[in-house]
Amino acid sequence: MLKVASFDIVFQEIPGEVTLALNLSNCPCHCPGCHSQHLAEDIGEEVNEELLNGLLARYGAMITCVAFMGGDAEPEEVARWAKYVKGLQATGYGLRTAWYSGRMNMPKDEKAFDYVKLGPYIESLGGLKSEKTNQRIYKREDDSWIDITSSFWKKNLAN
Repeated sequence: MLKVASFDIVFQEIPGEVTLALNLSNCPCHCPGCHSQHLAEDIGEEVNEELLNGLLARYGAMITCVAFMGGDAEPEEVARWAKYVKGLQATGYGLRTAWYSGRMNMPKDEKAFDYVKLGPYIESLGGLKSEKTNQRIYKREDDSWIDITSSFWKKNLAN
């Protein structure tokens, strides 16, 4: 079962989006140097309709995206809940969905997401802000995935 260990409204995880980031526990990846090692533990509140409906009632008017941060132990469940969020569009939310995964491959149910971040954290390569990173973030455009990783890299304004 997916559990939310914490959540926050963030502005940098998904470019151009105001995102409700749901930090999911029970991460099986155990990446050395991970900045969220506590998410490997079995902690938090079960993801269910009541939890998501409550968060969206509270924050839905302020956000444009819901990101599932982790959940690699249960990718089918992550996709199921992303589709649930997308299904709430009839209620007026119209939210996009994202998945931050330590996996290297697109999820089987990739249409559940508008954005997908792939790749384990490798400390020597850095995260998405590093031009050396192995991680990639993709945005769905029609039926294609566009690599938008470079949008995280600061441009040198002195040049």
